[in-house]
Amino acid sequence: MDGNGRWAQARGLGRSEGHRAGAENVRRIVAECRNIGVRHLTLYTFSRENWKRPEAEISTLFSLLAEFLGREVPLMVEKSIRLNVVGDLDGLPLGARTALRHGMKATAAGREMTLNLALNYSGRDEILHAARQLVADGLAGRAITEGALRARLYTSDIPDPDLIIRTSGEMRISNFLLFQCAYSEFYFTSTLWPDFDTAALHAAIDNFNQRSRRFGQTQEQITHGS
Repeated sequence: MDGNGRWAQARGLGRSEGHRAGAENVRRIVAECRNIGVRHLTLYTFSRENWKRPEAEISTLFSLLAEFLGREVPLMVEKSIRLNVVGDLDGLPLGARTALRHGMKATAAGREMTLNLALNYSGRDEILHAARQLVADGLAGRAITEGALRARLYTSDIPDPDLIIRTSGEMRISNFLLFQCAYSEFYFTSTLWPDFDTAALHAAIDNFNQRSRRFGQTQEQITHGS
């Protein structure tokens, strides 16, 4: 969800106003994804690299997170949306940890959709974390399989992403779901996140639906297999 700062700058506003506009857009996009039947939505909310930002900006981001959770968790319960965190939850500020754990507990029964917030997250760090857990569990050699590694990722209970959308014109993955995105489809748009409305979401999904997903197979193999 990139482009909050540039959105604010273009309007002569402070970065905090851009982040607030971005948070408001999260509400709209989550609601629309729930309406159209998206079962899993993962939002890259705060990366481990984001700790390098100015302290005041970090404080604003976590204040907006607390505000979002306080307002949206009751609605998530009503709409049967489960809240989940992907990342190092223990490394977050106490207030954020408390609000997130409350939200996850309150929404645990949600079955219509899972909203994953990638917080204090790094794809490389996630793989290292899983590798260390393999060692701690005493696995070695052929016992270390893709399945064994996958079971120790933060995303062990959710499917790999079908579609990864990046806003604001940036054309890179930025350490996001590096293991999980092996066969994901990517969609890059110059639209800044606060302006990425439901029409833009549908345009991305329509583009995705026009693609042929081969998962390493040739079209001939897929045709024969069907």
